[in-house]
Amino acid sequence: MRSALRGAALGIAVASAFGCGSMWLACDAGRLDESADPGPEARWPHHGGDRGGMRHSAATQISKANVDRLEVAWVHHSGDVSDGSDGTSRTSFNATPLLVGDALVYCTPMNRVVAVDAQTGEQRWAYDPEQRQTKLPDPHSRVCRGVAYWEADAAEEREGPCGRRIFTATLDAELIAIDAANGRVCDGFGAAGRVDLRAGMGPIEDWAYYVTSPPTTLNDTVVVGGMVYDNLRREAPPGVVRGYDARTGERRWAFDPVPPDYAGPPPAEGSEFVAGTANSWSIASADEALDLVYVPMGNAATDYFAASRLGLDHYSSSVVALRGATGELVWHYRMVNNDVWDFDTASQPVLFDFEAAGGEQIPALAQATKMGHVFLLDRRSGRPIHGHREMPVATDGVLGEILAPTQPAPTFVPPLHPDTLTPDDAFGFTFWDRGRCREALAKYRYDGIFTPPTEAGSIQFPQNPGGMNCGSVAIDPERRLLVTNLMRMANGIQLIPRADYDAMPDKASHWPFQLQPMHGTPYAMRNFPILSPFGAPCSPPPWGTIVAVDLATGRIAWEKPLGTIRDQAPFPIWLWPGFAKLGAPNLGGPIVTASGLVFIAATTDRYLRAFDSETGEELWRHRLPFTGNATPMTYRLGPDGRQFVVIASGGHVWSEPGDALMAFALPR
Repeated sequence: MRSALRGAALGIAVASAFGCGSMWLACDAGRLDESADPGPEARWPHHGGDRGGMRHSAATQISKANVDRLEVAWVHHSGDVSDGSDGTSRTSFNATPLLVGDALVYCTPMNRVVAVDAQTGEQRWAYDPEQRQTKLPDPHSRVCRGVAYWEADAAEEREGPCGRRIFTATLDAELIAIDAANGRVCDGFGAAGRVDLRAGMGPIEDWAYYVTSPPTTLNDTVVVGGMVYDNLRREAPPGVVRGYDARTGERRWAFDPVPPDYAGPPPAEGSEFVAGTANSWSIASADEALDLVYVPMGNAATDYFAASRLGLDHYSSSVVALRGATGELVWHYRMVNNDVWDFDTASQPVLFDFEAAGGEQIPALAQATKMGHVFLLDRRSGRPIHGHREMPVATDGVLGEILAPTQPAPTFVPPLHPDTLTPDDAFGFTFWDRGRCREALAKYRYDGIFTPPTEAGSIQFPQNPGGMNCGSVAIDPERRLLVTNLMRMANGIQLIPRADYDAMPDKASHWPFQLQPMHGTPYAMRNFPILSPFGAPCSPPPWGTIVAVDLATGRIAWEKPLGTIRDQAPFPIWLWPGFAKLGAPNLGGPIVTASGLVFIAATTDRYLRAFDSETGEELWRHRLPFTGNATPMTYRLGPDGRQFVVIASGGHVWSEPGDALMAFALPR
């Protein structure tokens, strides 16, 4: 890090000596090239860069040759941060800002929407919905992953009041429209700018249904799902997905994810929708030309026992394509059959053009999963581009359970997460703790990714957070690469008979052995980490990786450990050279640039990093004040503008909360 700062300082000094002012200079072997092309302007108007979530930028000003000179350009603090000591739920600042005009717009964990100058970070406006729900059931934190942008097609309307809109969805389960120019609510939308997303759901607790991810806009429709509190009871709030008129807030359609042949109980009294259906808590994508929105689906209730679902898991753990104007189901593709592992589809579907053999361009969709699988589908039809394959799996779970005999498997991209784990694979810092880990791995059943949950306990590897999670994948179209990050850690799951669970005297005291009641089923569920006596994962490292897949061949182009054990292990253990490649738990995603760079934070060691997209070599890192568990973004405005890389540094459950929106750029 010191060498990077010294290099930046030297660059500034040389530029000053030559009297270059604000001219951009490129350095090659100590020589300055005043004719260096600063590259194109680049914007980021949607959560994943574009509506299809490619997480790719055309910006090239920051390159492999100069990325090591990046420095902090500005930092913005919203002030919306809590560690939970005030009686509210702690905050996790995980938003990806949007570039709207010349402002960055983002949401805070307290659901305020803030606009700052994209060049300086100075605040322009802030909208406060005056969030009512400030306390969620532990260990949930307050989080808002982003907002959505919409603008009218006609220039006259677009330049008028609310012709450009920010849509945000909240922990109070409201969809709100805000004028992007000034942060004022759009009164003509819904009731005084708000739509109640709990309408039609019947009597449910406020904390049982809310929204943490940005809505999705396509044409003149705003699409929104919602997060349902997991594993509390079988009759959970409905997982309905709805589309609203972007101007008026009138509901245009509702997709109630019940199977076509559903013969179970109708909606409860006071509700329009069936309880316990699969929900969509993550980030959707859209193709405006096809008028299709692609919705990643979670599980029907409950996550770890399927026999009580009454057949409602038809759309669980799948991606669903809906007609934007009507909500009509066009197709769906399921990534897990009868999911009893909480392997819901957490990653945003990513839309790109896939070049098949012979040069044919196929409108494609890449769907990453918690299992480390990547499925490539024709996004027009949902058909796998390289065919469909089912692999046989074990079905000897608990008595009365319904398990699928086969599971879908990718046919082009190999599994990116290991699917074997034996006691001989156990990790340890010493012979002694490795032996203890070997005993722990031998204690529980593991037959691969789809090992059935049992009363005796079984191993999840990958664990239910992934594999890949909501950070999704990035597509580099110039180099035909798919880049993603994964966690590679094992945990245990154990089904507890209802009578045994009910007899437990103090269930809360079992933390960190997380108990989930799953009322309405014969079992509760215990979810626990498998750790060494020193607190390290017993599964073999690296515990976090970043990997690139060659989209021409489907093969892995490179794979590197992601992160270090700094901030997880005590000083000075994490300084030892042998521990530098252990990887780290991570949550967040990558972006790629046309200049051949990958930017990602995500890790528990608080670094924002840049990698060479062709080799995986780490080229730069910067220590953040808090973990950066968001997807970064990048942009460049105007012919003389600097390219900025921006990350929300605001913590997660493994890091203290913060509120730093940080922008990096090359020195002037």
